[in-house]
Amino acid sequence: MAIGPFARILAQVVVPVVAVLARALPSAYAQALQNARKAGVDATEAAAPVFGKRISRSEALQILNLAEKEATPEAIQKQFERYFAANDVSKGGSFYLQSKIYRANELLSEFQEEKRKEEQQQTKEAGKE
Repeated sequence: MAIGPFARILAQVVVPVVAVLARALPSAYAQALQNARKAGVDATEAAAPVFGKRISRSEALQILNLAEKEATPEAIQKQFERYFAANDVSKGGSFYLQSKIYRANELLSEFQEEKRKEEQQQTKEAGKE
């Protein structure tokens, strides 16, 4: 018999909470997307999942403290080695920062490789014509 009143009280608390959350979560998500657009972030990038998300090229350049014009493979490798060593955990550095630096180097290296392959392909196509 005690379950009946307890269930009624529980339902009276749970139903309004669920109703509030059902209205608040989509509104908060829409507001976050709107703020991201104002900050100049692409909406698809802003809506991407947090875990497993790759960093953007501009963020990778910022992490390695490079400008777009300076992003040569040699400069990328030099900055990577410098910052990776400076944030070595055994020297009191940050593993989080080291991982960000590693991912930035990885992304920029992949981008450089893709760019090199495109240039080679364009050279081959120009040679055929």
